[in-house]
Amino acid sequence: MSEGKFAIIGLGQFGTSVAKNLSKLGAEVMAIDREMERVDVVKDDVAYAVALDSTDIKALSSQSIHEMDAVLLAIGENVEGLLLTTVLLLELKVKRIIARAVSEQQKIILQKLGVTEIILPEDEVGKMTAEMLLNPEIQSFISLPDDYDIVEVLAPLRTFGKFIDDLNLEDAFDIEIIALRRKYDEYNKLGFKEEVDHLIRNPKDTNTTIQRGDKFILMAKKEAINKFLEINS
Repeated sequence: MSEGKFAIIGLGQFGTSVAKNLSKLGAEVMAIDREMERVDVVKDDVAYAVALDSTDIKALSSQSIHEMDAVLLAIGENVEGLLLTTVLLLELKVKRIIARAVSEQQKIILQKLGVTEIILPEDEVGKMTAEMLLNPEIQSFISLPDDYDIVEVLAPLRTFGKFIDDLNLEDAFDIEIIALRRKYDEYNKLGFKEEVDHLIRNPKDTNTTIQRGDKFILMAKKEAINKFLEINS
């Protein structure tokens, strides 16, 4: 079943990845780039792949771009092409425009044009990488408003064998535990044993003891998470 119709304009590494993953999730995807070589790379993975100049309003109109549920602008370094394409999409009254910016300056310009959904993927990856370098226990994180993060961390040494309640996360650290990720041995279709990740939701209510290799999914402020890891490592 289709999960919507989307156009991706700009088939660099980022745009190509989004196009392929959207298709895998069941969406109908039109992939667009002015370079035929890039279109050829993705054509077997999406519903439609088209080589055209997105700064040509007639070319865009010919693809019924206004009928898409959303258009992702992933043009990248070609600032002139990004901005002109944005203006044309606004003129064509595209329902939803999501633009990738590669700098704060681009983000400001896109906002001035009227685009409300802007992403800076390189900035987000940079923040995540910095956190993981400083704190090897951190596996991934999502920044939230008011200085809160959702963080996945390896269970530190001193937590092994304890119940979740023993850690006193809420009272001592002001940390909310969302789930516990744990690997279980399972047999695949070929009969080989492999480790498979599963989530234990509401782990406080399951009398679960913490094992080596477990990962906590926590919501808290950065200082609280750092304090918890320091005390229990």
